[in-house]
Amino acid sequence: MRGKVLALLLLLLAAPAGAEPLKLLAFGDSLTHGYGLPQGDGFVPQMEAWLRAQGLDVAVTNAGVSGDTTAGGLSRIDWTLAEPFDAMILTLGGNDLLRGTAPEVTRANIDGILQAVQGAGVKVLLVGMPAPGNYGPDYAAAFNAIWPELSALYGTAYVPSFFIGLPDEDPAALRGLFQPDGIHPNAEGVTLIVEGLGPEVAKLLAE
Repeated sequence: MRGKVLALLLLLLAAPAGAEPLKLLAFGDSLTHGYGLPQGDGFVPQMEAWLRAQGLDVAVTNAGVSGDTTAGGLSRIDWTLAEPFDAMILTLGGNDLLRGTAPEVTRANIDGILQAVQGAGVKVLLVGMPAPGNYGPDYAAAFNAIWPELSALYGTAYVPSFFIGLPDEDPAALRGLFQPDGIHPNAEGVTLIVEGLGPEVAKLLAE
C-alpha cells in the first residue's frame, strides 16, 4: 500500500518539459552537512540522488552547518530564506543536547525558525531529536515534546528522529553504521537514513 501511495505521489509530481526543478532546503547541523564523509556520500547528495531515482525533478540545497545549535539556526534562517524554496527539512537539536541546553530555550528557537519558515510559505518536514536518558526523565520528557507539539502547532510534516531508517534491534550492527566518533553516520548509515526519510520527503514535495 505504501508503495502505491508513493507511486501516485510521484505521478502527480511529474513535471512538464522545461519546468524548473523543485527546490528543497536541508537546514541543520553536521548530520545534514555530511561531516566526515567524502563529497557525494553525505545526507544531501544521497537524498537528492534518491529523490531523483524516484523520478522527482528536485535540487537539494545543503544548509547544514557543523556544530550549529537551534540558536545558530534561528540567527541564520532569515537570510537563508532570502532564496525561495518549495520545501525544507529541518534537523536541529543535537548540539543543544550535547550542551545541555534548557528545553525551553530549544523550544523557543525552533518556534522562531518555524515562524520564519511559515512566513516564507515553505512547507516543512520537522525532524525530531530524541534526548538520551543521562539528563534525567524530566529533561528528556520536556525536550522530546518540543518537536511533535510544535509540528502540531504549525501544521508541519513530522518524523520523530533523523535516524529513522537505522536498525535498533542489534547494537553491533548499529555501531557499524557510524563513524568512529559514534555520533555521525558513515556512508552506509546515511544510505539507510535516506531510505527511511525519503518517502516522507517525497510526500512533503507532493504538497
